[in-house]
Amino acid sequence: MIRAITLDAAGTLVAPREPIGETYARIARTFGIPTRPTAVEARFRRALRAAPPLAFPGADARDRATRERAWWRDVVRAALGPGASRPRFAACFEALFTYYAQADAWRVFPDVGPALLGFRARGLRLAVVSNFDGRLPGLLEGLALTPALDLTVWSSAAGAAKPARAIFEVAARDLGVDLAEVCHVGDDLEADVAGAKAAGAMAVHLDRTGQCNGSIPRLTDLLTRLPPAP
Repeated sequence: MIRAITLDAAGTLVAPREPIGETYARIARTFGIPTRPTAVEARFRRALRAAPPLAFPGADARDRATRERAWWRDVVRAALGPGASRPRFAACFEALFTYYAQADAWRVFPDVGPALLGFRARGLRLAVVSNFDGRLPGLLEGLALTPALDLTVWSSAAGAAKPARAIFEVAARDLGVDLAEVCHVGDDLEADVAGAKAAGAMAVHLDRTGQCNGSIPRLTDLLTRLPPAP
């Protein structure tokens, strides 16, 4: 029996308002760093795949914030490529880090609101479980998603990043349910689907392109797989 739904954040509930490469290039130009959006986008994707987990077991709040910034600084440096050697790179990084802390930098997918209402109507507990940093709670609050949630779990605070079992354990424990009663939904087959299943939860792959067999293209499609509201 499903008693709780956990949801990935970026790519599942929200997405940047414009492509990452365009934002990076636009902001970088204001700091005298010329670059091409397509090249930045490609380097950014490679840097994310190569980066270590965004999790710092045992770190206290102050150390965690410092290490989050350092983690992202490495990603941004790789994304900007040769431009990262320019004198104003540090200021450019701070501007980008601040930009993505603002709700205006993000958009909520249109199916999210109706899906969350539908989950609530079925009496389900709801949480976000995301490989993210300390900016996440403020973003969800600014995007008016927090009232629909019981819990937000982000990797840098949990000390573990998906697909690690520990982050799913934290969510289940704090929701007051067993892992076997959790259904996790996300857009990453390895981090979200394989990770949740290996942890002992159920999992649903959300593929908004509609090209992956066995996946759902909209979050509201999950409602048809759940028992009706009482």
